[in-house]
Amino acid sequence: MNWLRAGVLGANDGIVSTASLVVGVAGATTALSQIMVAGLAGLFAGAMSMASGEYVSVSSQRDAEKALLAKEKRELKEMPEEELEELAEIYQEKGLQPDTAHEVAVQLTEHDALQAHAEAELGIDPDELTNPWGAAIASFISFTVGALLPLLAIAFSPVSLRVPITVVAAVLTLALTGAVSAKLSGAPQGRAVLRNVVGGLIAMGVTYGIGSLVGQAV
Repeated sequence: MNWLRAGVLGANDGIVSTASLVVGVAGATTALSQIMVAGLAGLFAGAMSMASGEYVSVSSQRDAEKALLAKEKRELKEMPEEELEELAEIYQEKGLQPDTAHEVAVQLTEHDALQAHAEAELGIDPDELTNPWGAAIASFISFTVGALLPLLAIAFSPVSLRVPITVVAAVLTLALTGAVSAKLSGAPQGRAVLRNVVGGLIAMGVTYGIGSLVGQAV
């Protein structure tokens, strides 16, 4: 799920940022070489930024998880009875009778004390910690794939239709990433799609306006 989340967000950012960039440059000039140089530079800069940012973020999360597990391991060693009682109370709060909750806590602790307490108290599976490299790689690849779509759209479109074709391509792919994101999180798809599309249109509209103004000024 961590990889999927990073992948969807990376693709979405790649589409919006690159489409906005090339549309903005297209507003200032019709020279395809300048548009492509700007687009490719934005693609690689954005992909590296996304990957490094995701790596740092997930690494921080992983460090926090390790620190919490180390603390839990120490508490299990220093005060096992208190920890057992705490685990039993957690299961009582979930609806088990006191005797049943205590028995469940005892059996789970005997099987794997750290895993039982970490999952119940912290919501962490010691065997499935977040992977910063996986998130970074997924972000890099997905951003690159997302950024390639508007680049290809503007590169192979007639001069007079470059901007509208690129905008349409970006809107369609943003709708797709919005739907996928909503499905992964269980949220309403219509709202997510609308949010993605409107945000992308605003970004492209603003950069195109700035590009047109700069182009006229120059």
